[in-house]
Amino acid sequence: MAGPKDVSAREAEVLAALAGDRSNAQIARRLHISIRTVESHISSLLRKYGVADRHELAALADVADSQPPGFSTPAEPGTTFVGREQDRAELTRALGSNRLVSLLGPGGVGKTRLALRVAADIADNYPYGGAVVDLVPVRPGFVVAAVAEALQATEQPPQTLADAVLERLKRGRTLLVLDNCEHLLDEAAGLVARILTEATETAVLVTSRERLGVAGERPVQLGPLTLGTEAEQLFRDRAALVAPELADDSELAQKVCAELDGVPLAIELAAARAGSLGPDGLLAALDDRLRLLSGGRGPNERHNSLAQVIGWSYDLLGDDERRLFRRLGVFVGGFDLAAVAGVSPGCTRGELSDLLGRLTDKSLLHRSQHAATSRWRMLETVRVFALEELKDEYDEVAALHVAWADQVATELEERLEAGEEWQQEFDLLAPDLRVASGGVRSVARKLAHLTFARRRFLEAREHYLVAAANAAEAAERYDDLRDAADAALVVADGGHAYQLMMRSAADGTADASGYAVTILNRYEMTRPADLPEDRGASLLPGDPGDSVLVRVAWAWADRFGVASAEDAVAAARRANRPLDLMSALDAYGTAVAAVGRMREADAASKERMSLAATLPAHDPRAAAEIVDAFHVASTTAIAVGDIVEAVRLAQLIDDPVHGHPYITAPRKVRAYALAGMFEDAVQAADVMWNGWRAAGCPPRVWMASAAATAALAHGLLRSGQEAVWQARALEIARVTDAADDPGLAAPAAFVEARLTLHRHDTRRTGAIEPIAPPGVDGLVGGEVGVVERAFAGFSEPWWVSYAHAVGAELAVVLGHADAAQYLERAVSENAWAEAVLRRARGRLTGDREALLEAAGMFRRIGARFEERCTLDLAR
Repeated sequence: MAGPKDVSAREAEVLAALAGDRSNAQIARRLHISIRTVESHISSLLRKYGVADRHELAALADVADSQPPGFSTPAEPGTTFVGREQDRAELTRALGSNRLVSLLGPGGVGKTRLALRVAADIADNYPYGGAVVDLVPVRPGFVVAAVAEALQATEQPPQTLADAVLERLKRGRTLLVLDNCEHLLDEAAGLVARILTEATETAVLVTSRERLGVAGERPVQLGPLTLGTEAEQLFRDRAALVAPELADDSELAQKVCAELDGVPLAIELAAARAGSLGPDGLLAALDDRLRLLSGGRGPNERHNSLAQVIGWSYDLLGDDERRLFRRLGVFVGGFDLAAVAGVSPGCTRGELSDLLGRLTDKSLLHRSQHAATSRWRMLETVRVFALEELKDEYDEVAALHVAWADQVATELEERLEAGEEWQQEFDLLAPDLRVASGGVRSVARKLAHLTFARRRFLEAREHYLVAAANAAEAAERYDDLRDAADAALVVADGGHAYQLMMRSAADGTADASGYAVTILNRYEMTRPADLPEDRGASLLPGDPGDSVLVRVAWAWADRFGVASAEDAVAAARRANRPLDLMSALDAYGTAVAAVGRMREADAASKERMSLAATLPAHDPRAAAEIVDAFHVASTTAIAVGDIVEAVRLAQLIDDPVHGHPYITAPRKVRAYALAGMFEDAVQAADVMWNGWRAAGCPPRVWMASAAATAALAHGLLRSGQEAVWQARALEIARVTDAADDPGLAAPAAFVEARLTLHRHDTRRTGAIEPIAPPGVDGLVGGEVGVVERAFAGFSEPWWVSYAHAVGAELAVVLGHADAAQYLERAVSENAWAEAVLRRARGRLTGDREALLEAAGMFRRIGARFEERCTLDLAR
């Protein structure tokens, strides 16, 4: 988030606290300052940021943590910016009145330099920052990925990456610069068209040799530098770097620039040779070259003149310089000395270093420094020329490039496994690894692994699929598709994971069939009613043989069969297969929970968490199990009423998908609501809801219980939003009645009963206005219906004890004739429910000591709101 530099530390805290649209009173409590002080700081922030109201400030605060300040740009060139004052002014005016401006011109005319300068000039006009995206190293199909990476737009599957980019750009005034679009016109045009339509406050500056052809495009043509002023200034400036005595040679500058038509790159290339050729030699070489290439110009005259200058520079190289220059054209993302050695067998590092220096001196390469390593890169126009000259050598050099890429990917994997720093170098090498992986399985697999470890889960899945397409046999294809499936499971895309395993199962691989059946039953892709009647058992061999995966699959197909799950656990232990053991333990926990043995289910989930701590989170198969282990551990902690543990798990940051808005937020909502941390719960619920909506509302039924507990938090906060969140729970579950969804029925009944009990208690003490006067028969009758719904038959076990316990307490408060029976029916292996039942029995008998005992039980499990309510009753 770009912002003013004079914001004080306290104002920055107030701005951060505005995220989530907190009230002034909430901010004051959070920062321990007065409401009047908050109001003063907000007035100051409105003025400094130049926004209209506090809602715009809150939006700025929402992106402050997830977006870097200002623009994300490439490194600034190491030379000065010369001239272009009129062009700068024209481009600035165009961006002031148009949302899409295309800076057009031939290669080497200086489009990138001008775009960067203007973007820096007008950055303050875009409080939501933006990015300059260099598309030179981007191959077809990866434009959106490059833009997403520059904007740090996070993948939120099944939302597309383009949707994630649009969500980032919709937040406010943003400037996006797409540099060098000419080789990706259709793809760039499609993305820009969506941006103009959907992100209405985003401006796009494009540099290209051709127009995008998008409606509303404002072209700005960039020609050569003006002869007589700017062009000569550029030549003298660059020539002075290699031959200071030429800095004041205006006649030479005029002649050279006139011969080169004022094209900036041509001038820079010529100036680089001025020191070695001298004035006479430089002019003679130009004359020879122009005579050689005279006649036969194509329609793009400026492009031809630039190609001529590059060709002239190439002809002036020695044989060894030319040979290396040609070979360097295979690198799309830059290279270091080791990379150059990889495509130059027979040359020593010393020889290569000398040649790189000579090519850099002649402006055919540009050098930059990354940590302690020098890296070089060709301008794209120069690289294209080098590739054209490579011709018959191309296959040989391309094969060397692939071998180099395979080797560096192996080294990066080794550093990853060893816990050493590898990320920064991977980011530099990724463009070349992507190119090299196109038809080579080994490179594609390593690239997929490294990409996954960088938390780019969707891209990793696609690289695994490339590997699968190049697999030589079924076993290799299974490995690739299995990893792709697990990459999908990490971001809760069970449907795609199942399809991938069914593709592998078509090869006759038993493990693939087993894993497909496990996914079918274990991960929510469809409603249980839509599952095959045999839950996929027909896909499995009758005799599992040595396949632990098949035994685990049988346990999942026999969903609540304790014996089948115990057999799978034993098989996984015998085979010493930690990943399969984690899946088998999950099946076992599900089975014993179904018969009310919650403590055994919790113990199984704790064993899974201990196994997860030993697994490499950078591996897709391990990561899928780790993510699920976190989810289930939170579920079972709540199921046994261990709210302290549920809160702890919600706050851990070592989950591979930590921070994902609708995968990790639900467990925060549930834990915080039960702990009485209501403001934290509703904030987490907003993150969950907004993330889910931004992702296109994918079918994520397991989120519905979190929306229900958000309704509980709102109701106990008396915010008036509980009905909104009850409706949202139904929307997430895609039902019109909570009873129709197995995962929502019990938590919804619990929330309804707890809010009814709260209304009854507060009405009785006069704390809030009653819904209706006490004693109205219709109200009592309705409340009795709430009790009955709390004891309905529930097929999912996790929230049953909550619904039963609160339903029984409500029956006691209402004086229900069967209250004692309800209390007996509500007994469970849940500490929260046990405390509720102890409180209910105290209310039934008027036993104050029982109430105090219940309050202590609530305190021990971390349910502070329930503790306070119980103490109020005891008083």
